Amino acid sequence: MLDADQATQLAETFHLLGDANRLRLVYACLDKPVSVHDLAQQLGVSSSLVSHHLRLLRAARLVRKEKRGRQVFYQAADEHVRCVLRDMTEHIEEPEEG
Repeated sequence: MLDADQATQLAETFHLLGDANRLRLVYACLDKPVSVHDLAQQLGVSSSLVSHHLRLLRAARLVRKEKRGRQVFYQAADEHVRCVLRDMTEHIEEPEEG
């Protein structure tokens, strides 16, 4: 059973992922580090909006950043994040029962 603090933290994490752009950002970073510029192009949104979403996702420990020279690359924080998103993707792709 979750205690109240755990439930709150988990609910806040799922709330962050409830935004389609943030969800797509994390998903785009599952397999390899991706630059802010490339993420903005993939999603078709501004780099400033991508940076804003990434700050929130990083604060929730869903993504991590790596600086390479002047560029910043983001990727999923760990295997837990990858598993949750991949498992839920498989879940929604399953045919409905009954």
